[in-house]
Amino acid sequence: MGLVTDARTSPLSLLDQEQPPHPERKSRRGCAIVAMLLVACLVAVAIWIFDSLSSRPQVPIKPRFEVPALLPEPKTAIPGEAGALPSAETLDAWVAKVSDRTDIPLRALRAYVNAATVTAEKSPDCRITWATIAGIGRIESQHGRHGNSDVDADGDVSPPIIGPALDGSPGFQKIPDTDKGKLDTDAEWDRAVGPMQFLPATWKRWSVRANGDGAAPDPQNIDDAALTTARYMCAKGGDLADPVGWWTAVLTYNNSAAYGREVFSNADAYGKAALKP
Repeated sequence: MGLVTDARTSPLSLLDQEQPPHPERKSRRGCAIVAMLLVACLVAVAIWIFDSLSSRPQVPIKPRFEVPALLPEPKTAIPGEAGALPSAETLDAWVAKVSDRTDIPLRALRAYVNAATVTAEKSPDCRITWATIAGIGRIESQHGRHGNSDVDADGDVSPPIIGPALDGSPGFQKIPDTDKGKLDTDAEWDRAVGPMQFLPATWKRWSVRANGDGAAPDPQNIDDAALTTARYMCAKGGDLADPVGWWTAVLTYNNSAAYGREVFSNADAYGKAALKP
């Protein structure tokens, strides 16, 4: 920014011309100029940063998935329809659409759909939905994301999800160790393990390997855990399209009406999201 001066010559200016500049006045004038230049540079940098950020394409923020709290009486209702299971040809597009509409990660959603599909083929009378399995997964581990855990492309959860010791502390059951710490790393007390939070003894009885490769089922693999959930619930509830069967299965998983209502609410919300046009 330049300095504007009057065209007329003032006596003071003549006096300045006739006398050598005072050293102190010259120093002050130099500091003022440096300060002005510094401010101008800072303003220019700020404008450049603002323009750069403004010109970048804005990534839309995904709205939070809301689950209305429903309060059905146990054994009187089942969650709403979850829609037909996608075919192998439409699976990728379906999973991408529903994952985008909900809080379920792609890899976890694929595991839930696979569990429901396999169960429909092997136990058609059970009629468990992917949404019910997802409703449990949301409560137990936020679909494999409890703490700082995440699910990789192979379905493995890392770091492993291991619940608190069931040592009889307030709010917890008292279950002495049943697996010598093999699954839960605790040789004194049992702990629930994996994204679907199975007790070691329950896992030993009901676990199944989802990909059929002959390896031992892994509770820290979301494919194995989701399919084991479906198998366990079908064995306990029978027909999960019937209110009595659905609630019997869920309450066997966790004998709490509040828990059952939360699973119900989750499953109902997921089904509605999937059925949106």
